[in-house]
Amino acid sequence: MDATPQRPSASVVIATYRRPDHVRECLEHLARQTVPPARTIVVDASPDTRTRDVVAEFANVEYRRNEKGIGSTGTSRAIGVADVEEDVVAFIDDDAYAEPEWLENLLRRYADDDRVAAVGGRARNGQPGEEDEGIERVGLLLPDGRLTGYFAADTGGPVEVDHMLGANMSVRMSAVRELGGIRDFYPGTCLREETDIALRMRRAGMRIVYTPDAVVRHVAGAYARGRRFDARYRYYGTRNHVVLLATTLGYRDPHVRRYLATAVSGAGRDVVRGFKSVADPDRRGLRAKARGLLGGFRRAGVDLVGTTAGVFASLRATASIRKASPETGP
Repeated sequence: MDATPQRPSASVVIATYRRPDHVRECLEHLARQTVPPARTIVVDASPDTRTRDVVAEFANVEYRRNEKGIGSTGTSRAIGVADVEEDVVAFIDDDAYAEPEWLENLLRRYADDDRVAAVGGRARNGQPGEEDEGIERVGLLLPDGRLTGYFAADTGGPVEVDHMLGANMSVRMSAVRELGGIRDFYPGTCLREETDIALRMRRAGMRIVYTPDAVVRHVAGAYARGRRFDARYRYYGTRNHVVLLATTLGYRDPHVRRYLATAVSGAGRDVVRGFKSVADPDRRGLRAKARGLLGGFRRAGVDLVGTTAGVFASLRATASIRKASPETGP
C-alpha cells in the first residue's frame, strides 16, 4: 500500500497594477516550475491595456479585470479565486520571481499535514544577513497587537506562524470558503489586506506554516502612488492595522486594546522627541531644530489621524460583516 501523501492541486494568482514588465518576468519564472500550476490567473486593476497585452504572450494564462482600480489588492485576490476548483491557491506578487521549486515546496506542506490551512514562503530581498535575521520571530502576532515580519529568514525548516507575506503565500481553498472568502477593507497602500485571511484562520484554530524552501526573489517594484514609508504609507499602515485587528479579532480581544494604547502612547513619544530635538546639540541652526520639532508633531499627527480613521472604518466594516453573516461576525 502506497503511503506517500497526495500532492494537492493548485492555481496561482497574480494581482497587479500598472507593472506589465514585472508581470512578464513573473510569468516567465512560473513557466519554469518543477510542479506547474493547473491554472495561472492574472488579475489586473490597471487603467490601460499593457498588462493584458503581456498576458496574451503566454499560452494558458488567464487574464481578469478588477475595475475598482488602484488600492484594491484584496478585491483582486477575491476575483482571482472566484471560480477555482483546485485545492490550493498560491499568491505571488508581480514583482516576485519564483525559484523553480517554489510551488512544489509550498504544496509539500499541505501534503504533509491536512490540518494546514495556509503556507507562506521566503522572499529574498538582496539585503546582507537577511537570512539570519529574526529566525525565532517570523510572522508572529505579538501581545500588543503588532506583527513581526522577517520573511527573508531561513529558519532551516517549516515553522508555525500567525501570518504570511502577501508576495509569497498560499491558502487551502476549503478553509477560505469555510471562513466566508477573501475580504477587502484595506484601501490606499493595501497594507494588511493579505493578513486578514491569516488572522481569521488563526482565530478559527487553523494552522499556518512558513516554509523557507519556497523562495521568491522580491525586487520591490515602484509604488503606484507615493513612496514606501512616506506620510501616506504611515497613515494607511496605522488605519489598516486597526481595521485588521478589529475585524478579525474583535474589539473585546486584548490585542486590539493594547494596540490602540500603544498607538496613542507612541504618538506622545514622537511629540516628546520633537521637543528634545530643539535642544539637541547635534542639530545646528534654527532650520534643523525646526525640522526635528515639526517632524515629531507630524509623525504623531499622522498616527493619531490614522488610528481614528481606522476605528471608524472598522466599525463600518464590522457592521457590513454582521449584516452579511450575523452568526459569524467578529
